[in-house]
Amino acid sequence: MPRNNATTTETDRIVSNGGVGSKAFIRLLRETKPPLRLFAVAIVLSLLSTLVSLVIPMFTKNLVDGFSLSSISGMQIVWIGVAFIGMSVASGLSIFLLNYTGQRMVAGLRDRLWRKMLRLPVSYFDNNRTGESVSRMTNDTGIIKSLISEQVAGFFSGIISILGAVAVLFYLNWKMTLIMFAVIPLAALILVPLGRTMYKISLAMQDETASFTAVLSQVLSEIRLVKSSNAERKEYESGSQAIGKLLSFGVREGKVMAWISPFMAFVMMMLLVVVIGYGGMQVASGGLTAGELVAFILYLVQIVMPMTQLTTFFTQLQKAKGATERILQTLDAEEEPFGEGQEITKADRPLIVDGITFGYKPDEPVLQEVSFTMEPGTVTAVVGPSGGGKTTLFSLLERFYVPQRGTIRLGEEPIDSFTLRSWRGMIGYVSQESPIIAGTIRENLCYGIEREISEAELQQAAKMAYADGFIAELPNGVDTDVGERGVKLSGGQRQRIAIARALLRDPKILMLDEATSSLDSRSEFVVQKALKNLMQGRTTIVIAHRLSTVVGADQLIFIEKGKVTGRGTHDQLLHQHAMYREFASQQLQIAASAEQSEEFTNEEEGKDHG
Repeated sequence: MPRNNATTTETDRIVSNGGVGSKAFIRLLRETKPPLRLFAVAIVLSLLSTLVSLVIPMFTKNLVDGFSLSSISGMQIVWIGVAFIGMSVASGLSIFLLNYTGQRMVAGLRDRLWRKMLRLPVSYFDNNRTGESVSRMTNDTGIIKSLISEQVAGFFSGIISILGAVAVLFYLNWKMTLIMFAVIPLAALILVPLGRTMYKISLAMQDETASFTAVLSQVLSEIRLVKSSNAERKEYESGSQAIGKLLSFGVREGKVMAWISPFMAFVMMMLLVVVIGYGGMQVASGGLTAGELVAFILYLVQIVMPMTQLTTFFTQLQKAKGATERILQTLDAEEEPFGEGQEITKADRPLIVDGITFGYKPDEPVLQEVSFTMEPGTVTAVVGPSGGGKTTLFSLLERFYVPQRGTIRLGEEPIDSFTLRSWRGMIGYVSQESPIIAGTIRENLCYGIEREISEAELQQAAKMAYADGFIAELPNGVDTDVGERGVKLSGGQRQRIAIARALLRDPKILMLDEATSSLDSRSEFVVQKALKNLMQGRTTIVIAHRLSTVVGADQLIFIEKGKVTGRGTHDQLLHQHAMYREFASQQLQIAASAEQSEEFTNEEEGKDHG
C-alpha cells in the first residue's frame, strides 16, 4: 500500500529538522517516572561487578611476573573464587534490576499513551488512521522497551568497565594507551554518519509499519466487504506492496549493520595488533614486564567487549529516537477538557442551538448559522437531503467538535461550561449503525455505566426495548457472545440492544441518528415501539429519512446545504416548504411500495403453506 502522503511529509520534516534529540528521548523517559532507587541500586551493583573485574587483570599481572607454586596459598584461591562468584551475582542482579526498571518505564509509557488516546478529541482520529495509532502503542513502544530492558544494562556496565580499564591502562603505560586511543577519531568518522543513516531508515520503517498496521486493521475489520466485493486480490497486492517496502527498509538497515559490525571488529583487531606489537618491543627492551603486557591485553579485552555492546546500544538508540518523535506527537496533542467545568444540577431546561457555524476545514463550512430551540420533553426531528449537515449537528451536540461560531446552551449556560462526563452522561445516543463491542449482550447493555446493574433492571430495559423475546431464545440469554462488532445479531437486534443500553443510562436528552432507516418494515415496527418507550419524558432530537418517524414530532427542522430552510410542524412544512413536500411525497410512495411488497410476500408464503 502506498504510504500516506501526510505521513511522508511529516517524516521529511522530522529528518530535515535534524531529527529527535537525546533531550526529547530523555524527557520521554523522565515523564514515565522510573523507579530511581532501583535504578541506583542496579548501577551500584554494576559498578561493584566492574570493579571486581578490574582487579582480576592486576592479579594476573602479579601472577605472571612472580609465578611460583609456593606463592599461591589456599586462602588466595578461596578469595579468587569468592571474587568471581561475587562479580557474577552482582552482575546478574544489576542486569535484572535494570531490565525490571526498563519494563516498568515502558509500562508507564504505554499507560500514559493509552490514557492520552482515550482523551484525544474525535478530530484527532479523523486525521490519523486507527492502525497507525495502534502501531504507536505497540510497535513504537516496543522499540523503546527493547532499548531500555535489553541494552541499557550493557550500556552502563560497559561505560563503567571502559572508564575503569582506561584509568588502569594509563597507570600501567600512558604512552601505549595514547597510541591505542589514536583510532577513536577514525571510528567516530565512520560511525557517526552511519548512525544518522540508521535513524532515517528507522523512522521511515516505523512509518511504513504504522501504515501496514492500518491496512491490516481496515481489511480485517471489513473482511465481509472484502469477500463480498471479491477484493481479496486487490488487498493482497496492497499488503504485498507494504511488505515489500518493509523488506526494503530491513535490507537497508542490514546494510548499515554490515558496515558497523565488521568495522568495529577491524578496529578492535587493529588495537590488539598495535598493543601486542608495541608491547612486545617494550618487554624486549625492559620497559614493560610480561605481566604488565598480559594485564594490558586483558584490560583491552574489557574495553573491546563493552564497545561492541555500546555499538548495539547506539544503533538501537537511533531507532528509539524515531519512535520517540511519533509518541511525543501523540502525547503533546491537545486533548478534550475532561476535568474542566461544572456538574449539571438542573437538566430540565431548553436546549438552544444559537447561530452555530462549523466546518471540518476552516474554509468549507458544513453548517452555517443554524438556530433552533428544543423545549424539555419535546421531540425535534431534523430532516433534509443527505450531506446537509444533520449528523454533524449531532456531533456538535455530543461535543465531539467545537463550533467555529455560535453557541449551544442548556438554558442560559453554554454546554462547554459543563464537564464532559456530566454532559455526555445525560445524553443517550442511538445511531443507525448501533455499534456493538465484542463480548456478551450483558457487557454491551452495561457498557460505560459505572453503577451496578441488577438483573431486574436488565430485564426491564430489555422488555421496554422489545429485546427480551430474542434474548430469551438465545442459548445463554444475556450472557450470549455477540461476536466481533455484533455480527451474530441482526440489524434490528443490534438496534434494540442499543435502545436497551440507552434506557439503562436513563438519559435526559435522546439523540436518534437515522435509527430506523436501514430496517425492513417489520423490524422498524418493533424498533419504533421500543423508541416510543425510550422517548417518553425525554427531550428528543431525531434524524430520519422515513416519514413515519417524524410525522408526530413537536417541531421539524429542515436543513439543506448546512442551512435551516424550514421550521415548524409536519402540517406547516407541507404547506410552506416545497422541498419538504417533495420529501414527504417520496416517503409516502416508498411506504406504499413496501406495504405492497410485504402483502405480496405474505400471499406467496400462504400459497406455499396451502
